[in-house]
Amino acid sequence: MLRNLYHQKNKMESLFKPEAAQKFITRINQLTPQSQANWGKMNVGQMLTHCQRPLEIASGKLVPKVNPIIKLIFGRRAKRQIMEQKQFNKNIPTFREAMITDERVFETEKKKLIEAIEHFHKSGPEGIIKAPHPFFGEMTIEEWDVLQTKHLDHHLRQFWV
Repeated sequence: MLRNLYHQKNKMESLFKPEAAQKFITRINQLTPQSQANWGKMNVGQMLTHCQRPLEIASGKLVPKVNPIIKLIFGRRAKRQIMEQKQFNKNIPTFREAMITDERVFETEKKKLIEAIEHFHKSGPEGIIKAPHPFFGEMTIEEWDVLQTKHLDHHLRQFWV
């Protein structure tokens, strides 16, 4: 129900729908190794790697270490803000495993991100980890979907696509 209300209100795509997954892949395919960021510190290769991390958390492939005190203080409030806002704010903090500072091979990371999106889409709701999100806590399938789509949209807008 939250997804339906959220997606109707904000016209957010769902990665569970084939046309939405394809739209994100089409946007990724518009990037080049020379694509420049509108904001932030990452280059395009680093961003492609960074965008894989939340998809890896959703599938259970990655379990980041989160300070339990920070989670207790900020987790639920941050989740509520993300769900209520139309899009992510610029320059928001991220978790350590998603801080990509080394150089990455553009084509390799592009391929991995597209594969991660396809995996999320094809696995559907059944592919979402049953454990709580390491930072946000308990999340519905719809919230997992909203988190992925907003995150991808945020970083693709960061690079003008």
